[in-house]
Amino acid sequence: MNEDTKIVPTDISYSSCILMNNIEQLKKRYGFLRIGNIGYSVLGNPIPYIRIGNGNKEVFYSSSYHANEWITSVLLMKFVENFCIEYEKDGVLYGYKVREIFNNTSIYIVPMVNPDGVDLVTGVINQNTGIYNQFKDISLNFPSIPFPNGWKANFNGVDLNLQFPAGWNNAKEIKFAQGYTMPAPRDFVGFEPLTEPEALAIYNFTLAHNFSLLLAYHSQGEVIYWQFQNYNPPRSREIGERLSEASGYALEEIPYNSSFAGYKDWFIQDYNRPGYTIEVGLGENPLPISQFPKIYNDNIGILILSAIL
Repeated sequence: MNEDTKIVPTDISYSSCILMNNIEQLKKRYGFLRIGNIGYSVLGNPIPYIRIGNGNKEVFYSSSYHANEWITSVLLMKFVENFCIEYEKDGVLYGYKVREIFNNTSIYIVPMVNPDGVDLVTGVINQNTGIYNQFKDISLNFPSIPFPNGWKANFNGVDLNLQFPAGWNNAKEIKFAQGYTMPAPRDFVGFEPLTEPEALAIYNFTLAHNFSLLLAYHSQGEVIYWQFQNYNPPRSREIGERLSEASGYALEEIPYNSSFAGYKDWFIQDYNRPGYTIEVGLGENPLPISQFPKIYNDNIGILILSAIL
């Protein structure tokens, strides 16, 4: 298949509208995909999921918790498309037969957890609208954070990866001490855990499944974070080392000030199963789309191995 007939663009700023159109086109072309919504954002945008495969083993990949990390959505969507292409021709990805993976594993993917924030950073939200001004009003309280490029939070000014009940009070103490005591472009934990519809949707979707492993995609740093406090799920380190070897990303312990209330933290705590935060690319967020080819090549091994290990 030549580039002209491919669906997911890898050379433009992504948005929730492009995402929904891409999912619709992929479903039309590849009838074996299963599509649904896990919930809706503050502004009522759908948060879609894609299921590839019909195996009993379930794994979960998600991305764009943070608005200015939208390049991670492109990564997961291009993975879906390339998986489908290889499935149709009984091909391979990263040396593994795609149809075998499809038959043994169900891969669930939520490519854009924070559609409202992504649309702000990628310029979709018109600057002459009330919605844009509400984002900007929050930002004015934090003049050192560039607007809109420094925006990570959802529409309510809550950081979605600080919303989970895994040391949430520790996260609150740390972030409040840093000055994030109110809705902000980043690092505000909210007023309680799971107050935000996007975080609650991910939480409930996880409860409804039996995921043996999850990947939560962020940018940047080219590192893999694999731990939460003293929890050490079976095979977690071993799988992490395989993912590190496949990607060239360092396997690291997360810095203390960022080590609470994240999605993978809660999953490790409550399920005692492997969960990984993957930080793709290098530089300042939002990363330029020109980094995409390297990001994809670095991560295709992670995405395949996580479905089979």
